Amino acid sequence: MRLADFILRDMEHILASWEAFASTRLPAAASMTSLELRDHAQQILEAIAADLSIPQTREAQAAKSKGLAPEPFPARETAAQSHAVLRAKAGYDIRQLASEYRALRASVLSLWMDACSPNHPSLEDVIRFNESIDQALAESIGHFSSQVEQARNLLLGMLSHDMRTPLQTVQMTARFLGQLNAGEVVSDAARRLINSGAHLQGLLDDLVDFNRTNLGLGINVVRSLVDLGTISADEIEELRAAYPDSNLQLDVAGDCRGFWDGRRVQQLLGNLVTNAIHHGEPDGSVRVAVMGGEAGVRIVVSNRGPAMDATTLTQLFEPLNRGNAYTRHPGLGLGLYIVREIAKGHGGTAEVRSDDQETVFTVVLPRGK
Repeated sequence: MRLADFILRDMEHILASWEAFASTRLPAAASMTSLELRDHAQQILEAIAADLSIPQTREAQAAKSKGLAPEPFPARETAAQSHAVLRAKAGYDIRQLASEYRALRASVLSLWMDACSPNHPSLEDVIRFNESIDQALAESIGHFSSQVEQARNLLLGMLSHDMRTPLQTVQMTARFLGQLNAGEVVSDAARRLINSGAHLQGLLDDLVDFNRTNLGLGINVVRSLVDLGTISADEIEELRAAYPDSNLQLDVAGDCRGFWDGRRVQQLLGNLVTNAIHHGEPDGSVRVAVMGGEAGVRIVVSNRGPAMDATTLTQLFEPLNRGNAYTRHPGLGLGLYIVREIAKGHGGTAEVRSDDQETVFTVVLPRGK
């Protein structure tokens, strides 16, 4: 018996096996009905049976096995993708989704081989069935991942938006307390609140920017004529107030005027210096050099601290990945990623080198027009 005929003939038996396995995918399956557990399984199987019934050349089979088929079977694509969406909404994770297809593959082949006995099953049908299952699985996982990504981006956007108002209230209240001159205890508490609020604001800004880049929108850069020497001096003064125990040194040289997004460059510098403060030697200095050249400006931030290995250096600008040497301080692991994205938004570059003497971050920003 050909496999396509078996699938259509024994559909109910196969679906019952699918449902039995799907019911074990806890906790998501605990409250699902029989219809929900069987979701799109019949359409997926009917599409696979139809695909098996279509003649296929060796060239087409080879292309399909490599994922180079010109167009996936329309009915299977719709069923597999719709199945992925509903499974995601039901609370399945991606491993549970994949396990359904593995169980379906094993169940169908086992039942079919029993039905073929004592005759041998068609090897071509086995190969093509595996290809069809792999294709349906790829479509489901691809669509499942996009749904999860969309939900995550939406959550990040909502979280960022909803956190701004209470954070602004905390910052305003802290500044008010600091202006009361109500004694050293109150002033110290207000200063801690202001510093913590600034830290939270930085994390929130990084989260918003990460969400934008994750959606493919990139860092929003609005250029105007600015002096990066002045902007850098302003940012260093703010950082000195936030980190009074840190030794921050600034050297500005050359013509630092040009067309950049001043607020973004200030954010970039703040992330670099804060990173150096957190991960450099506790009693060491952080040196900042802003050097204007003919084509643009070079910003160099250096500090003494533990040398980083080559693997850590290659991952340092990646989001949510700070490396083993960068796990001593709390954070989202987005600061250096935002640095790179701001540099890219200006058509520039961000690089890092590290040895036993120092760690040096270098950002080059073309002057722009």
